[in-house]
Amino acid sequence: MIAIEADGRAIQAKEGDTILEALRREGIHVPTLCHMEGLPPSGACRLCLVEVEGAPTLTPACSFPATAGMKIKTRSPKVLDARRTIVELLLANHPDDCLYCNRNGKCDLQKLAQDMGLRQRRFRGSKAHMDKDVSSPSIIRDPDKCVLCGRCVRVCEEVQGVSAIDFVKRGAQTVVGTAFEGGLNVSSCINCGQCIVACPTGALSERSYVEQVVAELADPDKLVVVQHAPSVSVSLAEEFGLKPGTDVDGKMVAALRRVGFDRVFDTSFSADLTIMEEGSELVHRIKNGGVLPMMTSCSPGWIKFVEEFYPDFIPNLSTCKSPQQMLGAVIKSLFAQREGFDPARIVSVSIMPCTAKKFESGRPEMGRQHVADVDYVLTTRELGQLLHMFGVDLKAMEPESADTPFGERTTAGKLFGASGGVMEAAIRSAHFLITGRELADLKLQPLRGMQGAKELRVNIDGLELGAAVVSSLGQARKLLDQIRAGRKDLHFIEVMTCPGGCINGGGQPLNADIEAVRSRMQALYKIDQDEAVRVSHRNAYVMRLYDEFLGKPLGETSHRLLHTHYAKRDVVL
Repeated sequence: MIAIEADGRAIQAKEGDTILEALRREGIHVPTLCHMEGLPPSGACRLCLVEVEGAPTLTPACSFPATAGMKIKTRSPKVLDARRTIVELLLANHPDDCLYCNRNGKCDLQKLAQDMGLRQRRFRGSKAHMDKDVSSPSIIRDPDKCVLCGRCVRVCEEVQGVSAIDFVKRGAQTVVGTAFEGGLNVSSCINCGQCIVACPTGALSERSYVEQVVAELADPDKLVVVQHAPSVSVSLAEEFGLKPGTDVDGKMVAALRRVGFDRVFDTSFSADLTIMEEGSELVHRIKNGGVLPMMTSCSPGWIKFVEEFYPDFIPNLSTCKSPQQMLGAVIKSLFAQREGFDPARIVSVSIMPCTAKKFESGRPEMGRQHVADVDYVLTTRELGQLLHMFGVDLKAMEPESADTPFGERTTAGKLFGASGGVMEAAIRSAHFLITGRELADLKLQPLRGMQGAKELRVNIDGLELGAAVVSSLGQARKLLDQIRAGRKDLHFIEVMTCPGGCINGGGQPLNADIEAVRSRMQALYKIDQDEAVRVSHRNAYVMRLYDEFLGKPLGETSHRLLHTHYAKRDVVL
């Protein structure tokens, strides 16, 4: 540790700390728009300027190392004036539409202006104007609201390894855009929405389907069914000011009924169904010399990533649809038959932590006879908006249970919301499918946690099963390149598009820090610890679904409804 002085107070810094890291550890707030935790500093926004004794100019705290004996001023008149001027210059070229902006109340630029007491405009002039990019089924870009902080560019390139967007042009003409200034729909974008989470303003947002869902709820001729993903119940609370990681499953079900949904189902049910199909597919490949390692297909951003960047690995992908699409298919087939309803008159809505699910639901493979498995996808944020719009106070709801049969789940299905959860659930059931016995210890600790890459070796009756888990597509790239280079010790690979898994998806509540994401993950682990049925093959309603309708895993009916195919895509680079 080294001693430095900040605003006249002695504090400690770690060797190698930047000034910003040292100050934040001591609870001294320094504003920034460009800084991203865990990535090298870019120093783009200059809002973190501080005064260092002996330095000829103000110093960017995010990129300057703390040194012993350093004396820093974080709130001198010179510092405060520089920060105010930077924010005022950003506002001078920013649209005056805060009341209509989707980030109103959650905008970092708006908060900076409030914190600095800016109440009038000092700088005026012509403003740049560019058209919105509304080409993507998942993400809308509004370049007029971009402050060139670079966070979206960095997360797309350095975390996800996709590089769909970058800085283009030069000087005062610089903007963030796609290759050849095309739409996101023809770029390499995989729709993950991590750019939305990173963006400090309203320059990036999800394509909203709230208005369409509201219209469907008001139509008496439609049966409107909703499913909610495993991670939504442990993240929605934050939209209502509750502690991160609070599980509001029962309250959310009650709120969805209050809004007017005719049936409320749990996607964790079809996560259990996915395990039965995917686990059986893995066992079949191992026993019959199929393509290995098999790779999960639950995360649609990952699927598009493979189709675009690694098409030679398409045969390795599980043919299983994602849990969202599996439940959508069952709703539009078995459920429609039993309810005596034309599938075309059933409106299937899903609540997801993921913007890529909007893209997935529109894929032509995800439906039959021109009827989509899932009609509308709302993010966790959009669900919060819908409940606020209908005046539903989530905190005041009395918990209710989801509708049977597709509301019953095991904790294995619930674990799908966290990185490693699909693998943990799959190994639990694969062990049973191979040996006929339950795994002795259902908690697979090596697969848990926020690490970007995790591995496990498990012996199942003499079969040494090599399993790998990665989250973020940057981590996926590293593993795929190892396999291309000849690595052969893996049988099964789980990939989640977003760092940490669905709990940190592109559709989750904004402005959440890493501790909030960890709290969501721990909430899922607690559910798994506390409840009785922890393996997918013990879901009685899933077994009943096979007995009465699907036949058997990998059978003709289940293959027609629950499996799909993928193909190589051209990429604009």
